[in-house]
Amino acid sequence: MDHINHTWTQNFILDGFTTTGILQSLAILGTLCIYLLTLAGNLFIIVLVQADSGLSTPMYFFISVLSFLELWYVSTTVPTLLHTLLHGFLPISSAACFIQLYVFHSLGMTECYLLGVMALDRYFAICHPLHYQVLMSRQVQLRLAGATWVAGFSAALVPTSLTATLPFCLREVDHYFCDLAPLMQLACVDTSWLNQVHVVVIGMINVCNLVLILGLYGGILRAVLKLPSAASRAKAFSTCSSHMIVVALFFGSAFIVYVGLREIHAEGTDKLIALVYTIFTPFLNPIIYTLRNKEVKGAVRRVIPRIRTVLKRP
Repeated sequence: MDHINHTWTQNFILDGFTTTGILQSLAILGTLCIYLLTLAGNLFIIVLVQADSGLSTPMYFFISVLSFLELWYVSTTVPTLLHTLLHGFLPISSAACFIQLYVFHSLGMTECYLLGVMALDRYFAICHPLHYQVLMSRQVQLRLAGATWVAGFSAALVPTSLTATLPFCLREVDHYFCDLAPLMQLACVDTSWLNQVHVVVIGMINVCNLVLILGLYGGILRAVLKLPSAASRAKAFSTCSSHMIVVALFFGSAFIVYVGLREIHAEGTDKLIALVYTIFTPFLNPIIYTLRNKEVKGAVRRVIPRIRTVLKRP
């Protein structure tokens, strides 16, 4: 660690993964390919939902909102990851570091709220099908989507502002992006109280949303088991399975890193776990939501000929 004699430093140094030789080339190429595929996959979902009327349902509206969020979420950390893989480190100003910290956690908390809203949508669709169109009208969809962004960006102010006010005596961040725990390790003062605040704020938001999601899916399960035929039960479960996989990936990795054991941070494995929700979850989301989805496949068959027609025009 590089020690500084004063209690504020104008810049930090991101110290990500140390790789050399063929491993470095493979890591850079793999990360770049996943990043580009993530951008393409999420853009594909957004365009498809907007272009095909068959996907103009609340479920696909929220999926497109999630894809839009993932575009920004993955772009917050992957560029700095690529730079540290290529050069071994990345000097970053304190302002840019705290902006990255704020945007990253804002988008993460927004996704947390959005996953809860998506579970609510499935609950209304399966448990209250006769009133679904009223309960999830276009106006309600827009309000719920907007509320998730406002709530996410508001909640992230607390951990970011408290961390930014710390006096720092070190500047080498043991991570490939500016995150809470690695930054607190650089402070000149005891940050155990601040760590508890972060656990309470982030933990409570995650726990409340997870409890809401589990409660809604409990209601969905009871409703599905009452359906008369096995085919109708299978169809109902299929509309929820993708969302449940995404929820498990997101909340599982987030809890391990932000509400997990202190030994995880001490061993540095939080960088590896962070890859799950910073890279792999945004990459897998388009695949999870479109794989074996007959509605999406039908929309692709309808939209592709229209795209070809537009491209052939002089």
